[in-house]
Parts: sequence; C-alpha cells; structure tokens
Amino acid sequence: MPLTETQAKNAKPRERAYKLSDSEGLFLLVQPNGTKLWRMKYRHSGKEKLLSFGAYPAVGISAAREKRAEAKALLIQGQDPMQSKGQSQREELETFEAVAKRWHDNRKSALNPAHAERVWSRLERDVFPALGNKPIHEITAPDVLAMIREIEKRGALDISRRAKQGVGQVFQFAIACGLAANDPTTHLRGALKPRPRVQHMSRLPLSELPAFLEKLRGYQEEGERRSAITRDAVMFALLTWVRTKELRFAVKSEFEGLNTTEPIWRIPANRMKMGREHLVPLSAQATAIAKKMIASSTGDYIFPGIHPNKPLSENTMIYALYRLGYHSRQTVHGFRGLASTWANEQLVEFGKPAIWIRRYHEDWVEMQLAHSDKDEVRSAYNAAEYLTPRRRMMQDWADFLIGGTVVDIKRGRKRAA
Repeated sequence: MPLTETQAKNAKPRERAYKLSDSEGLFLLVQPNGTKLWRMKYRHSGKEKLLSFGAYPAVGISAAREKRAEAKALLIQGQDPMQSKGQSQREELETFEAVAKRWHDNRKSALNPAHAERVWSRLERDVFPALGNKPIHEITAPDVLAMIREIEKRGALDISRRAKQGVGQVFQFAIACGLAANDPTTHLRGALKPRPRVQHMSRLPLSELPAFLEKLRGYQEEGERRSAITRDAVMFALLTWVRTKELRFAVKSEFEGLNTTEPIWRIPANRMKMGREHLVPLSAQATAIAKKMIASSTGDYIFPGIHPNKPLSENTMIYALYRLGYHSRQTVHGFRGLASTWANEQLVEFGKPAIWIRRYHEDWVEMQLAHSDKDEVRSAYNAAEYLTPRRRMMQDWADFLIGGTVVDIKRGRKRAA
C-alpha cells in the first residue's frame, strides 16, 4: 500500500534506521536521529542504485512522487536519473572519499594528532584507491571485501581489520547524515581471514636472569668500544622497558636531570608506537649508563653505530643475544614481557589476617611500557604519568637485576586480594 501522510508524519525514530515503503521503489528512510529522507531504489545497466529526493516534510509525499515519476521517465528513455542535472554534482560530492574527509574533520580534534594522521594515511593508502571515487550509497559489502582481500594478500591482517573498522565508521557517519542507508561492513562478519595465533616474543624465565647478565657482562665482538656500546645498549633496554626503535635513536638532548635525584628520558611522540611523548624515569643504574654514553659519544646518538652520526644498527642487539647463546630463547623486545611478568608478580603482605596485594599498580606497569589505554574515555581523563611510583618501581627492578634485592614471589604461593 502507498504511504500515507499520517504514517509519514507519525513515524518515530528507532535504534536503527528503517524504511517506510511507498511504491515503485520510493521509500521514506527514518533515521535514529529522527530525520526522514526520501529515497528511490532503481536499477540501471544491471546495477542497483539509490536516488535522494530530500527530507520530509520539506519535500512532501506528492513532491517525492513527482520526482519518482521524472526519474521513471528518464529510465524509460534509457537514461540514468543519477546523471541528470544536479544529480551528477551531488554524486561527486557524496563519494566515499568526500564523506570520509567530512567524517575525519569532524572527529580529529578529539584524537591525538599522530593517531589522526595514521587513520587518514591508512585510508589514503588502502581504502581510497578501491572505494574513494564511488558514490557512497552505491558501495556494497562485496566492494569492501574486495578491498580488504587486497590488503590480506600482503599478509597485513591487522591492517585489514583496521581498514574495515574505518570504512564502517565512515558509513555510520554517512547514515547519520542521510547519505547512505546501511553499513556494508556489518555483512562481513566471518568473511575476513582469521589472525594467526599470537607468537609472544621469546623470553627467559626470571630464574635464568643472573646467568644471562653474567654472560652479557663478558660479551665481546669486533673491538672493545663496539662491544661496550652493545653491552650497554642491551642492558639499557633491559633496565628501561623500551622498544628497540625507541632506544636506537635516543639522542643526548632527550635526557634531563641526570645529575639530580629525578633523572628523566623524554622520548618524543614521533618515535613512539602510540604517537605520544613518553617519559621514562631512570634508575641509578640506567642513569649511570646514560651519563657514560653521553660523555663518550662524539655525535648526537648515545648508542652510535659504526659511524658516530648514525644510530646503532637495527640488528646489533638481537645478534648479540644470538652470539650469547639465546637464539629463540630471548629477544630484545622480550625484555618488556620479562619485566612486566616480574612487576605483576610482586606481592606484599598487608593487614591482619594477612592478605597479599600487588606491590605495583597495573597502571604503573602499563604506563612504563607505553601501552595504549583501550578505554578512550579513561585515557582522555587519565593524564597522570605516575612518575613517582614508576621511579620506585624501576629502581626496584634495577636492584633486582643487579643483586636480587626484591623478592620474586611466584604466582600460586599466595593469592592476591
């Protein structure tokens, strides 16, 4: 039955957009925000398309039906109504890339600038070549899946999921703006290639750390100077919990207060995985290495490579671990997991009757590892760096490495409250 004025007027918004059909492809799309939009579904050259006739009640039922009749007349003549005057301009304005630009501009002020840049770069690199020039309301689930399959061919399964998520967010924005009727990514559940099981970076049990450190102290390669730089770089990574890239490119100007009681290594945002500045409180042992390397380096890098103005080679530290006999048993990145395990297992006795509680809060550990807070709201309000407790934690860790002064309480002996 054709749509009545009463039905159109009284249509209430729901959690999801829904259609009120009129006839011959014409329908009223009722959005969750209460907006009511005229749409006409039709086929041309074997392809399903969607025309927009404006919003109700500015465009009434009679006016919408007149527009439908005009479109039908063009179809009878073999013409595509989408290409009629005014529609081609509207189509150009409503391409996926154009809508994505509006979506990104609308939300980037709430994002970390580096993260916002990564999101847009991902769209430019992987999504726009396949979908950018298509009218957004014509994009189908197979179109999106074809784009994702090209990413999967590179083995970039995490990126393929992020691309799907980004496309879905653009479509949700388009639906709210009345530019699309549905989100094709919702039909792709189960269609993406599964991620392989996570392979955690190799790491030793804590009980083998003393033997490892003894071997590290005696490590030799070509020349004592090169050997000393490699030994100190590996030890510095173990002491600070940083990633290899963050350490290799460390320069003298990033270190502050080395002669005070609160030395800090300030790593700039452009070198951090999460795109935000990271403060690393330094233990006395880490500070001693930093001061020694700064004093002995003739260039800016505190861990220089063969040439003083170039950083340590990407493979220098991992090859050192191989030569020490730890191939497939310990990686430089694995130091982070090793330290995290230690920190999360530290318990202290509290109260009567005695209970065991964590010595180091999980937020301190995550902050030291420079992990992202998955809860965006929490992250926005949690600007605390926890420098004081993290400084104590890192000194305890350094003391544990050097002399085992912090008792390592194994899981299972006592249960934490």
